[in-house]
Amino acid sequence: MDKKLDKQVAVITGASSGIGAGCAKAFAEAGATVIVNYPRASSKPKADIIVNDIVSNGGKAAGYQCDVSKEDEVVKMFAEVVKQFGTVDILINNAGLQKDGKFTEMSLDDWNFVISVNLTGQFLCAREAIKEFLRRGDNGKSKSIGKIICMSSVHEVIPWAGHANYAASKGGIMLLMKSIAQEFAPNKIRINSIAPGAVKTPINEDAWDTKQDREKLLELIPYNRIGVPEDIAKAAVWLASDDAEYITGTTLFVDGGMTLYPGFVDNG
Repeated sequence: MDKKLDKQVAVITGASSGIGAGCAKAFAEAGATVIVNYPRASSKPKADIIVNDIVSNGGKAAGYQCDVSKEDEVVKMFAEVVKQFGTVDILINNAGLQKDGKFTEMSLDDWNFVISVNLTGQFLCAREAIKEFLRRGDNGKSKSIGKIICMSSVHEVIPWAGHANYAASKGGIMLLMKSIAQEFAPNKIRINSIAPGAVKTPINEDAWDTKQDREKLLELIPYNRIGVPEDIAKAAVWLASDDAEYITGTTLFVDGGMTLYPGFVDNG
């Protein structure tokens, strides 16, 4: 892979598995030093595997435990990354989870749990990253002084019954991203989102782990293929690179056409 992100430092949240792990490997291949964030001690073995894979392939990576929904932990993570690596150039705001249920049976704890990680976590990490971008200024590594990619979902625009907390968090990410992109574009800070469709990750394994489930899911994907983390990772590398330097405040849908609403292909 072309070293589009050479010598840049990228913090990738939720990078011990799934899309985050795919992004960590791709960013390292593109020349970035990657901080593989993971939420709790039980996730450390998986994060260590990602870090070791990157290092064994000649890349640079380090693991860091931090619950992105906790303000003190996020502030500490960014401070320690800056102390150890000099700065942060890129943030991939990827950490996310689901706690599904019928709306009338959804507890406040389940609502708050998803919103705190998926939305508040992105707010906290973006805030600390932008503070560092502004403190450091232009360091000659990129045409932009900092780049943030918020990992959203097709459900920032597609309603999803039974997943109100998740869909609300992704809709919130969309306007959080646009609002801060508008605010900090004059500072040459680029902030965008990627909205994956159906991607084979642990978070949604029950949607594709059997032949019947796969066939049902493919009815929603005009391109007739379920995505893989590498599909998202390649898009993220491009969006974080100078190839995309004039792009800010937008959502890139990487979904095989899911947002084309295939149910209407025969006029609904």
